[in-house]
Amino acid sequence: MPHICRNCKRTFSTELELELHRDTCSEGQLFCDECGERFAERTATEDGWHYRCPADDCDGEGMGEDIHRVDNVRIETSV
Repeated sequence: MPHICRNCKRTFSTELELELHRDTCSEGQLFCDECGERFAERTATEDGWHYRCPADDCDGEGMGEDIHRVDNVRIETSV
């Protein structure tokens, strides 16, 4: 079964190859809850495990804590 990057649609033969690719995929976008910035995943991590917002004046860190993939971000509106 091929593994497909949902950001750039490249295919990989193993899940590990896909995970390694996601760290450098220029199509992947992250969002920081702390400052509201969007940025490429490769600018937020050096090792693929620890994530920090690349904005100089922001302390946002942690995938799933302050940092989220854009496709996982929901905008809440008041009615």
